[in-house]
Amino acid sequence: MIEAVVFDIGNVLLEWQPERHFDTFMDAQDRKRLFAEVDLHAMNDAVDKGGNLPDLCAALAEAHPEWREQILRWNADWLQMASPAIPHSVRLLRALRAKGIPVFALSNFGIGTFAMAEGKYDFLQEFDRRYISGHMGVIKPDPEIYRMLEADCGVAPEALLFADDRADNIKAAEARGWKGHLFTTPEAWADRLVAEGLLTPEEAI
Repeated sequence: MIEAVVFDIGNVLLEWQPERHFDTFMDAQDRKRLFAEVDLHAMNDAVDKGGNLPDLCAALAEAHPEWREQILRWNADWLQMASPAIPHSVRLLRALRAKGIPVFALSNFGIGTFAMAEGKYDFLQEFDRRYISGHMGVIKPDPEIYRMLEADCGVAPEALLFADDRADNIKAAEARGWKGHLFTTPEAWADRLVAEGLLTPEEAI
């Protein structure tokens, strides 16, 4: 029996598509070359482990002066990249909580970037418990982050249902006994919550 539902945030509750944002101000071929030559996602992983985004961005820009302006946009435009919210997923979060079902967040997110996101998206303050990688010092899919959640919340692994958009994160959770849902659309996630008996079809709309 499911006792708590765990939501990833990026691409589950709000969209996270940096390449799409960079395409709005760069030629497509130049953007592809930028992302091939500069590991912006590795920098973001360092942020998600607790690093400071402005400092890491500045250091990367200094290491790649030919892309300096574009790299610094990762910091300047961060909130624009982490958007928009996914309204149906937010409704599902609130529907679960309205029924008294504990809802947790487990997300790779920086300390500073999460604080920014909280200021824009009120639903990020509505979880019963939040497990944010920047504060934990470890990111998914490292097994340690799942163990830390289990130890803190006291819910047995088999009683946790976890939605994430990355297959490797789901696989790591399932290896610990969690039930996993690979998030593709909010409609499919709604169907899973109904199938698990957590929401009625009407509540999951």
